[in-house]
Amino acid sequence: MNAIVINGPMGIGKTTVGTYIADSNPGTAFIDGDWCMDLHPFVGNKETRDMAVNNILHMISNYKECSVCKMVVVAWIMDDEQVRENLISGIRDMGLNVKSVTLVSDESQLRKQWEADVTCPWRTEEWFNVSLKSLEYFSSLDDCINTTGKSVESVADLVMNSIE
Repeated sequence: MNAIVINGPMGIGKTTVGTYIADSNPGTAFIDGDWCMDLHPFVGNKETRDMAVNNILHMISNYKECSVCKMVVVAWIMDDEQVRENLISGIRDMGLNVKSVTLVSDESQLRKQWEADVTCPWRTEEWFNVSLKSLEYFSSLDDCINTTGKSVESVADLVMNSIE
């Protein structure tokens, strides 16, 4: 079974690309990492991120045992290398083939996507600046796909074509 882990800054299109892949590939489960640490009020610390990784791994383990499930796609902001490594190694330990990708873009593309997402309450100017500042970190990772000027379909194709 394949597992795709989609990383990147807030607003880059992780959920959009991940759900597109799931919708286009029957038998694919989609997990949004934010669902796995949906605390109110939000607390993003080591304890809650570790909990989220454990929750994601538990869900993947269940999907792995389901005869209908053929692939899993996880979309989540992993701006901590240890969190990313714990998730990927945990999936590998289950015997799944893992492909990790990080979506990045230029500032204008991120802004365009940010402004188009009118339903997300986090799409404020303050959070845009946080996301923009994180682009430098995400762009330094070795598994980047630059989404600038690309459609959701073409980014999804690049992700799918990168699976070994």
